[in-house]
Amino acid sequence: MAYASVDELKGRLDWELDEDELRIAKAALEDASDLAAEYGRDWPADKAPRLVKTLVLKAAARYLRNPGGYTQSRAGDETLAWSDIGRDAGTVYFTREEIRLLAELGGRKPGLTSVAVSAWNSKIRPGQGGLVPVDYAGDRFPLFSDGRGPW
Repeated sequence: MAYASVDELKGRLDWELDEDELRIAKAALEDASDLAAEYGRDWPADKAPRLVKTLVLKAAARYLRNPGGYTQSRAGDETLAWSDIGRDAGTVYFTREEIRLLAELGGRKPGLTSVAVSAWNSKIRPGQGGLVPVDYAGDRFPLFSDGRGPW
């Protein structure tokens, strides 16, 4: 399901869409919405942040204005040039900044995080704290702190 409607997209274009362009516009909105869900998260269509709708409309309008991804065109010698956006030329795409915005809206902020680490086959049991098994018979080894002390 698309995060924006064809009527909303028409408001961003400066020409009337014909039948083929309407079909392409609907597909572009669906493609942009799929990408938004991939880069951000899969929001329900009625609960998506307003900025997601804006970015979807922006990407679909960009595609409809230039479906071939051209940066230059000449009528005399029939010269065409494609953009340096690489594999995204001629497709619905988001810019790096738009992808960053979608990731932040979806809660995917880059950075460091801490992860709890434990030894294989170790379990915190009442009365044993953070003790882990060792290869030899005897006492268990303290791997992490528990409520009784630093080790």
